[in-house]
Amino acid sequence: MGRRKLQWVNTPVLMEALLRYEQGRLPRPMRLWVEGLLEIQPNKTALL
Repeated sequence: MGRRKLQWVNTPVLMEALLRYEQGRLPRPMRLWVEGLLEIQPNKTALL
């Protein structure tokens, strides 16, 4: 795996994004950002 650049993230913003991610209420760009930031493998069945 390649080196990852460190990134500062505001904790309340990340927590809100995670809540919305779990509820399926994030716009696609934000969903991709959360998945990339936390190295989450998208679950295609959960997004339907």
